Amino acid sequence: MPRPLRIAICGLHIESSTFTPHLSTADDFEVTRGDALLARYDWLSPGKPWAADVEWIPVLHARALPGGAVDAATYDNWSAEIVDGLARSGPLDGVLLDIHGAMSVVGRDDAEGDLIDAVRAVIGPEPFVSAAMDLHGNVSPTLFHGCDLLTCYRTAPHVDVWETRERAARNLVDALRRGQRPDKALVDVPILLPGEMTSTRVEPARGLYEGITEVEARDGVIDAAIWIGFAWADQPRCRAAVVVTGTSAEAAQQAARDLGERFWAARDEFAFVAPTGTMDECLDAALVAVADPARRPFFVSDSGDNPGAGGADDVTFALDRMLARPEIRDGSVRAVYASLVDPRAVAQVADQPIGAPVDLRVGGRIDPRDPGPLPVRGTLEAVAEDPDGGRCVSVRVGGLSILLTSRRMQYRLLESYARLGIAVDSVDLVVVKIGYLEPELFDAAGDWLLALTPGGVDQDLGRLPYRNLVRPIFPLDRDFTADLVVVTG
Repeated sequence: MPRPLRIAICGLHIESSTFTPHLSTADDFEVTRGDALLARYDWLSPGKPWAADVEWIPVLHARALPGGAVDAATYDNWSAEIVDGLARSGPLDGVLLDIHGAMSVVGRDDAEGDLIDAVRAVIGPEPFVSAAMDLHGNVSPTLFHGCDLLTCYRTAPHVDVWETRERAARNLVDALRRGQRPDKALVDVPILLPGEMTSTRVEPARGLYEGITEVEARDGVIDAAIWIGFAWADQPRCRAAVVVTGTSAEAAQQAARDLGERFWAARDEFAFVAPTGTMDECLDAALVAVADPARRPFFVSDSGDNPGAGGADDVTFALDRMLARPEIRDGSVRAVYASLVDPRAVAQVADQPIGAPVDLRVGGRIDPRDPGPLPVRGTLEAVAEDPDGGRCVSVRVGGLSILLTSRRMQYRLLESYARLGIAVDSVDLVVVKIGYLEPELFDAAGDWLLALTPGGVDQDLGRLPYRNLVRPIFPLDRDFTADLVVVTG
């Protein structure tokens, strides 16, 4: 009877803006090893038939909320632990690489490329490597050539995260059992768009990703994947990409060419998933809209400082514009601002009795762009412990609840608001540091707008100081013809 396949699991998972002053360190990451790492994957418990007769070997997985670049020492320590763990695992048939694809590390332009080189240096060229990625990751030549199989999410917002990881693992097991190294093809597409222009809820991204089903059903194709790329890092690898793997080199190359050409042909159709405006324009519209009960709660995305894309989470620009509105300050409009990370401000007030007056300066400590730390005078409304944000408080100023957290977090779940006593469906206006609304907020919203606010993940890419992108690239450049070259493994 043949021995079981031996497959190691490892990865580092974060997307990192190079335009934010936030520095991601070990304290920002959740790290799993051993049995806790294996427990993340439901195909192992109780186990699915395709995963039977496989010895899964946990090495290390670290993941964090998107942020700034990872400090070099943190990355070096974890990369070394992965290399050491792989070396101690004995002979391997394969590696499942569970990554995001848009990690930036201080001093490196291609962090995942560096990681796959380190993995290959210890396991050698023979074991198969399968990477599961976010569609907002990047596929550099180094990563492409170092992996045998690559796949990514097919939805944005991402509702197929675990399905993607399972597909990457299943493709790896199937390829190993066939005993045939997959053929693969890469097409770089010179497009770089923010995620808020590429939601698969709407066209053209919806149709582009739905087209994967037809391509994947072709004879000789194992997997087809489309990466939007990561818009908020200034690195040569940042651009859209298509990768197809298969049992036929010809089929993989043709499928990659087809998907790349479809993507390029649709470039002018991409638009923001909601109406946009400046923060003041969005507030003008929202304050009119909330007179209609059917449009409440009205959401405004403070998109430029979205921590879910790598923003610092403490830019005060949007809050300053809210506090300037008399309807909000006098309580005529019930509003929520979610949120600012400011552990110092939280510590100042969290032990006071509810209802106590507070006088604070909040935000602007990580990313101090105008207007910087804001004076806030109000009352302590609520205190709660949040699994993501740590100790959190709500400070009430007129009709506005200002949510402050001890750790960076994204207020994407209704239960996070409820911990601070806020029922979202009972307020008029919610301004949240987010891009497109995540599913629970999208379902709760009566209406919404996307504010093009300043920050480390500014949606207006033309305002960002790119220096290292490979040009030309759409939409920063428009008057050029793409040369879609198929690169093979």
